[in-house]
Amino acid sequence: MKKNAQFVSLIFAILIVSLFLSPAAAQAFWQETSPDQIQIGAMKGPTGMGLVQLMESDQYAFTLTGTSDEIVTGIVGGKLDAAAVPCNLASVLFNKTEGKIKVAAVNTLGVLYILDSGDSIQTVQDLKGKTLYTTGKGTSPEFVLRHILKENKIDPDKDLTVEFKSESAEIAAMFGAGQEIIALLPQPFVTTVQLQNPDVRIALDMTAEWKSIHPDSQLITGCLIVRNDFAAENQPAFSELLSNYAKSVEFVNEDSEEAAALIEKHGILPKAALALKAIPYCNITLIRNAEMQGLVQDYLSVLFDAEPKSVGGALPDDSFYYKE
Repeated sequence: MKKNAQFVSLIFAILIVSLFLSPAAAQAFWQETSPDQIQIGAMKGPTGMGLVQLMESDQYAFTLTGTSDEIVTGIVGGKLDAAAVPCNLASVLFNKTEGKIKVAAVNTLGVLYILDSGDSIQTVQDLKGKTLYTTGKGTSPEFVLRHILKENKIDPDKDLTVEFKSESAEIAAMFGAGQEIIALLPQPFVTTVQLQNPDVRIALDMTAEWKSIHPDSQLITGCLIVRNDFAAENQPAFSELLSNYAKSVEFVNEDSEEAAALIEKHGILPKAALALKAIPYCNITLIRNAEMQGLVQDYLSVLFDAEPKSVGGALPDDSFYYKE
């Protein structure tokens, strides 16, 4: 009888606490009391957009962040079971943890675009002699840019001026103020710029430029990683997660209007209108198994040749790739 009374008191206390929490805090509170949920980390933006239908399911609990730091901490510390992260970060984590994570799928292809407020840029060759604004010095966008320039016989240090800004929002504000500039930006900032200033056009799609250099390869932005021990101990549940993820990606690409509303609801992007316009340019996908391994190996090899530190100092071996 005493135990029953204690149990009822506990449930009553939980209900009372939840009444005074904000909706977001209440959701976090209930997630913490549901140990059977698969814990997934994702970054706001394109790499998290494909997961939005899973966020409607009580099978999964999500940690959404603006940067990768919290996701890295969660994966390394075992608080997250899986996470959507930049592809090169997956390689860095594999090396840092001595192989304790695997990449299970490619979830986002290229999201980089060169924007022009005029008509001067029609081909990569037109970048010669120009000033190009961008962000991410010392990160994969810079390495991708330099690689594409070099493959088009353009010296990135002599044939144009690349001016780095600290944030994409700073460049977006320059376009919004009507400045006539050329810039390399990722989605959704590309869409943000075009919503603010319809005269700005996409001059070059870096995914297409990559494909013209490497016909059998792909420019990759993000992937899904999983902790080895979780995947081994929960194989049926993780297989179901991958299947549900594939359905979610299909939903986002085919029912973009409803998906955009959910993307706003879950805070992945601030507005549904922004998400709706950005979805076709985010290359949201789910590529698994042998095809995934080939694409990731090719992409990481290019980054490794440009800067070994960008992939953690060494290319991952075969154990890096999750095989269903």
